[in-house]
Formats: sequence, C-alpha cells, structure tokens
Amino acid sequence: MHHAPARNTQMFSIPDRNLILTGYIGPNVPALGQLIAERLRLPFVNVEAQIEARAGIPVGDFRDRYGEARLKTLEAEVMQAALLRRSSVIYVSGRSLMLSDYGQRIQQTGPIICLVATLDAVLQRLHLTLGARYHNPSERALAIAQLKREWAVRKLAGIHELDTTGMSEGEIVEAVITHWQQVAVGY
Repeated sequence: MHHAPARNTQMFSIPDRNLILTGYIGPNVPALGQLIAERLRLPFVNVEAQIEARAGIPVGDFRDRYGEARLKTLEAEVMQAALLRRSSVIYVSGRSLMLSDYGQRIQQTGPIICLVATLDAVLQRLHLTLGARYHNPSERALAIAQLKREWAVRKLAGIHELDTTGMSEGEIVEAVITHWQQVAVGY
C-alpha cells in the first residue's frame, strides 16, 4: 500500500479542537480515521465501535432484540461521552450525528468533515469490499440503505464535505488533515 509522503502535520495542531469524521465512501472510514489520528498523534475515538461494545452484540441485533428506543438511549450515552473529548479524531456515523442535537453540539468541539464520493465510486468500493456478496440483491440493498442513511447527515448545517472520488487512501488522509487544519483555526 502506497502512502503519500508525510508532511509536517504534527507541527501544526489545533489545541482543544477535535476532528470529527463522518460520511460513507465505503466501509473503510473508521480505518481512515485511525490513520489520520496516528498521523496527527491524537487519540482516535470510534463512536460506532463503542456503541456496539456497550451493546455486546451487533447493533442490528440489539435493535431487533431490545427496540429502537433502547438503542437510542445507548447511542445517547456514547455521544455524551464523545462530546466531552478534546484534541481527538472522532469517527461518528451520520445516523448518530442526526440523533437529537448531537450534530450541532459536537460541531462546537471542532469541524465535522463528511467524506463523500460519487455513487459510482461508492458502488465500486462496495463491490471490492463485498466481493461475491455484492451480487446478492439483499446484501447490496443493505449496503445502499446504509449509504442513504449516512448521506442524510449532509443536510446538517456546517458540514464540511470532502469529495474523495478517485483518491487513494493516503491522499484521503492528507486531504482530511489539510482541510481540518484550514477550518479548525476559525473554530
């Protein structure tokens, strides 16, 4: 895997500003968040993984077993903890950001950068990730439904969209860091 040459991103940190990462460009956004955090030498917080860890089972199974209201309570607990974080890279799904006023509240801690790509690029990435499962209509429908839910966050005011179409993993990491450094200064 080829990464772009390291820039001097560690020298330019924004004290107390979070980098909030969301969006759906394929299933690898949490891994990109981890790479970004490592480059910036900041802690990485995966809100979605924390929700699933607290649930003890996959979120879909938790919702089926205990209901949407209990899942929202669990998501609210994790989001409350994320709101207390500073100087962190936080990955949070669009669905969680759309809960209550969490999207607006977390924006006060730093900019939300929403990774987007053209539909063709997303479908191509899904095809590569899902492999043969992509040809199963129900698997593909689930992936597209998740895409629609995640893209709903783009309607929130103040979201910074970053088009990743045609970018490599290393280019996405560099673009996110550069964009965050440019917009976080004004927060």
